[in-house]
Amino acid sequence: MPHLDRRSFLVTGLAAGAVTALPSAPALAAPDPAVETAKSLASRGLLTDPFTLGVASGDPDHAGFVIWTRLAQTPLAEDGLGGMPLRPFAVMWQVYADERCRHMVRAGIAEATPQWGHSVHVEVDGLSPDRDYWYRFRTGPYLSPTGRARTAPRPSSLGGSLTMAFVSCAQYEHGYFTSYRRLAEDCPDLVLHLGDYQYEYTRDTYTIPGGNVRDHEGPETETLAGYRQRHAQYKADLDLQAAHAAAPWLVVWDDHELDNNWADEVPENPAIPQPNFLARREAAFRAYYENMPLRRASIPHGIDMQLYRRIRWGRLATFHMLDTRQFRSDQGCGDGYDDCPEASDPARSITGAEQEAWLLDGFRRSQAQWDVIGQQVFFAQRDNNAGPAKVTSQDAWDGYVASRQRITQGWVDAKVRNAVVLTGDVHAHWASDLKLDYDDPTGRSVGSELVATSISTGGDGADSDPATHPYLAINPHLKFYNNQRGYVLTRIERDAMTADFKVLPHVQTPGSEAYTRATFVVEDRVPGVQQTYLRPLDPTLRATTEITADLTARLETERP
Repeated sequence: MPHLDRRSFLVTGLAAGAVTALPSAPALAAPDPAVETAKSLASRGLLTDPFTLGVASGDPDHAGFVIWTRLAQTPLAEDGLGGMPLRPFAVMWQVYADERCRHMVRAGIAEATPQWGHSVHVEVDGLSPDRDYWYRFRTGPYLSPTGRARTAPRPSSLGGSLTMAFVSCAQYEHGYFTSYRRLAEDCPDLVLHLGDYQYEYTRDTYTIPGGNVRDHEGPETETLAGYRQRHAQYKADLDLQAAHAAAPWLVVWDDHELDNNWADEVPENPAIPQPNFLARREAAFRAYYENMPLRRASIPHGIDMQLYRRIRWGRLATFHMLDTRQFRSDQGCGDGYDDCPEASDPARSITGAEQEAWLLDGFRRSQAQWDVIGQQVFFAQRDNNAGPAKVTSQDAWDGYVASRQRITQGWVDAKVRNAVVLTGDVHAHWASDLKLDYDDPTGRSVGSELVATSISTGGDGADSDPATHPYLAINPHLKFYNNQRGYVLTRIERDAMTADFKVLPHVQTPGSEAYTRATFVVEDRVPGVQQTYLRPLDPTLRATTEITADLTARLETERP
């Protein structure tokens, strides 16, 4: 295999090799009889390559990470089993210290069972901190693509800078996943997916003007077979596979992994009887675990799944990954956008009491330069009404004002050095200052929020002058808006966090290049966002003249 530079390897090397790390291991000598037997047994019943869904890694610490794959000879099989025989398969996993996969440092055999959708989750441990590794899988004569993972610095070490990308909202039908490909080309050290990894709708249910560019297979996802099939359809996309192979991911869900705007045990529309909703929730959670690089701690138990967790990147950053769906109170005022008195009810919570206490305790114990809260829905106040009444989204933190106040006050009281909230959900780029009192525009900022647009949801979107968006006039703490598709690429250093808002001119046709629409910086111990770059509006791109008329009716909600 000729030498590839890092960018070429990550983008084109999906079928080449893999690496992970630990102290040096000797080269393999004579074939191990147990390994040869496992390979022979694994090949029975496999007629084609089962590694059609790629590979992934996730949840890194200073000594390792989890590596994942799922066997599927026929990814879109209606029964959700990927065309696999109903028996276990032995899968060899290998971790390397070099991208050419010559220096193996860890290896073993895992079992892929039909009970768990023939998925494989291996928690690799004992590796060296703060370095790249590569990994791959083998079963029978078939070799998986190779992925790159990375360990975090030692807990006591600040380490070097961290390149981190975050994304959300990838509706398969609305566009191609080119943003994932461009993200992979940026070679991040870590990727955060903040929800809506897949969508539940059957074809022709959630459409964009001009029509969807590709279709979902199968009915609306309500059963384990349906969720498995839908995850497989997404995972079979080569652009998504490239992003997974490029770096370890931290994943959390939002609503579409189960059902639009669900809240705890309440479906989107509680007025319509859904007697199978809890069974649907259990199926969705199980399929989510099967298809994500998650540790054993996240194995679901019935309708419950432990997804909120904390990942430390040395002393540089602590990532508090939240779950704002599983424990929330139902949305107030019928999930509308009125001036809703329920929004201020202190008894209502978007996190639940236990997760809130866990988060506040994490703030008090934190010694990180940067405390990063990875979560789903808009955190800052986003008022849609220029008058005295507040017209806000009840599905976002605006619908849980007391919850937001307690958490914001919590990081202020804990004297968190730098609090940054990362958000998805709204299909647009935003940047904002965070306040204790949003009714006092002169009050001091106490944190920063960066919001990633969608990967594809909503289709191409459109460029616009952010200064003309009415939200920015009504809410002076909101500093930036853009309605194109893309992702956010950050560089976290000791003295600053820099965020490039990456956009693509189009996603309804494949192959678009990405560019930086704006750059914002959060300086150490200076709460709030500061714009350092804004690309001029491209006159060749369609302007968003329809924004004002669309505001009240849509508010960037999921469905038209």
